[in-house]
Amino acid sequence: MTISNDPGPAGLCIAIAQLNLLVGDIRGNVEKILASANRARDELGAAVVIFPELAITGYPPEDLLLRPGLHERVVQSLQILKAGVKGITAIIGYPEKTAAGVYNAAIVIRDGEVLANARKKHLPNYQVFDEKRYFRQGEGSAVFDTAGCRLGVTLCEDIWFPGPAADAVAQGAQCLISLNASPYHIRKYREREQTVVLRARENHCPVIYANLVGGQDELVFDGESFVVDARGRVTQRLVSFEEALVPVWFDRQADRLVPRPGECHPQLECEASVYQALVLGVRDFVTKNGFRGVVLGLSGGIDSALTLAIAVDALGPRQVEAVMMPSRYTAGMSVEDAEQEARTLGVDYRVIPIKKPFDAFVEVLSDEFAGLAADTTEENIQARCRGVILMAISNKKGKMVLTTGNKSEMAVGYATLYGDMAGGFAVIKDVPKTLVYLLAEYRNRQGRVIPQRVIDRPPSAELAPDQRDTDSLPPYDILDGILEMYVEQDHGIEDIVAAGYDRQTVARVVAMVDRNEYKRRQAPPGIRITPRAFGRDRRYPITSGYDRQRR
Repeated sequence: MTISNDPGPAGLCIAIAQLNLLVGDIRGNVEKILASANRARDELGAAVVIFPELAITGYPPEDLLLRPGLHERVVQSLQILKAGVKGITAIIGYPEKTAAGVYNAAIVIRDGEVLANARKKHLPNYQVFDEKRYFRQGEGSAVFDTAGCRLGVTLCEDIWFPGPAADAVAQGAQCLISLNASPYHIRKYREREQTVVLRARENHCPVIYANLVGGQDELVFDGESFVVDARGRVTQRLVSFEEALVPVWFDRQADRLVPRPGECHPQLECEASVYQALVLGVRDFVTKNGFRGVVLGLSGGIDSALTLAIAVDALGPRQVEAVMMPSRYTAGMSVEDAEQEARTLGVDYRVIPIKKPFDAFVEVLSDEFAGLAADTTEENIQARCRGVILMAISNKKGKMVLTTGNKSEMAVGYATLYGDMAGGFAVIKDVPKTLVYLLAEYRNRQGRVIPQRVIDRPPSAELAPDQRDTDSLPPYDILDGILEMYVEQDHGIEDIVAAGYDRQTVARVVAMVDRNEYKRRQAPPGIRITPRAFGRDRRYPITSGYDRQRR
């Protein structure tokens, strides 16, 4: 954890504890909260310390909130925190269970006393959020006095609406404290800062935006907490994708609190932020779930090459095993490039040909397939041979299988159930193919690990002679453009054609997306990096007559 310790001249210090917490680990989270509060008091000289939304349980706790035992543990943890937080005011997110229901709340405590309790007013129920399933809508404002100043507390979604901030300022708040668990997607930081800047200007009041950091299943929280002054200027920004405990110093000017300029970490460019999100997502999914390491199939293609680089950057080479499983269709350059990357990254590397298991399956099925021509069935058997091998290694060695399919493939079903889709975590599941190439080039700029030939050569599944992805799919630059409009923006065929795409190609792609919903339902979880990922974001019926009516 980064700690910034620069007390400066006398003033008010409010510390942001940008923490990586584990959902459901109430004891561990409380220990981390107490340790951070003590360090903020002793090392930073802070009078106040801020923690993320639902810090006690982690975010999102989902149906754990339906368990009575969880709320009993939360009540016990609050007693521990009241007794343990001394000499500093702590603002801590937690689920508050009452006779009326459960609230997404934040408690303000100091030296055993509860100074205030805030309840979230606006409950998000879109994209990955499902808060109306669990929480009641809060009312009123939480404004309290501490260290000679008056602070107002809002919770995450509340800052996106004018009312909660205006109500707090109307009750005398000199600074707004916004507790958040805001998940990452590309350029999300711009949306956050634009919104908070607007709230600060509307109310002529500074805002501290404290965000969660870390990976939780498909979500990644990027941190990047920040401070905005009353004129809407960003005066301080914390690091992205890392824990941090950082002081925010204010000057007291009459009845106003004015934040002093602090360190503003740069906002990452698109490829850098996506890559760091993927690394953090893999690291936390593997370590928080207690796996000994990971294993993946390394094909010599761009997707598995990028996945391997991410895995090594997340876990280190000693926790990563790569397996090349060549068939009779695997090109020599694929074998060479896979070995080169594996050796460059220093991972445990194996070559296990699939000829024998493939031939055995074909022999077993020979009577069943008599008189029938070879087709994609045999291609899928090859992929499933590889899936069986990887899952066997996973079972035997306690390593989780990372799948390597990208969003473009998952969208149109260019993947094999129980084959290349078999695994525990889909690292680049939400990364379009065109972005895969950009990420590979970005990673090589940090230190070349992916052979250039892997990036330059035409992509191929290598399941048939001279096979190319473009035999089955439009070129990826065209495919990804159509998918962005159809999957992420919900445009129909006519809108996409009006944007300049060929009607026949659009209709074909749309049909493939709709037809393969059943595959995506059976895919492993993967890291969300776009505003509309498959899974929690996009929930379409498998069985539907809508498509037939439309066409």
